[in-house]
Amino acid sequence: MHITKDDIPTKIDVPGAVARQALGFGDVSSYASLGAEYFSLGAGTDIAPLLEGLSGDACHAPHWGFMLAGAVVVSYADGSEESCVGNDLFYWPPGHSVRVVEDAEVILFSPQVEHGAVMDHMLARMAG
Repeated sequence: MHITKDDIPTKIDVPGAVARQALGFGDVSSYASLGAEYFSLGAGTDIAPLLEGLSGDACHAPHWGFMLAGAVVVSYADGSEESCVGNDLFYWPPGHSVRVVEDAEVILFSPQVEHGAVMDHMLARMAG
């Protein structure tokens, strides 16, 4: 799920300040600590091969975040895809993979235990 900045409903709009709020944007109640992550990803990066061996060959951590710049395609376990581009606010549920279309700068907030395990798996795959 993603939403562009201009599509986020405006809650407060006064001279000098605009506050936008997207409600119902995922539930973190079943997770412990969240990690804050900043990714710089080059065009052509595809993490799918690094996820092989995980359940469904997909990332099993949910992510909430913001695309600062660039473009990515997120593929989901159900076969659907969506594009996220600069200034999009997003929620990626468990069961996804990411392919970078245009150099991207991405901020993620993820359950640190779950995403740490996924990143450790990816590192092990890169080590060969």
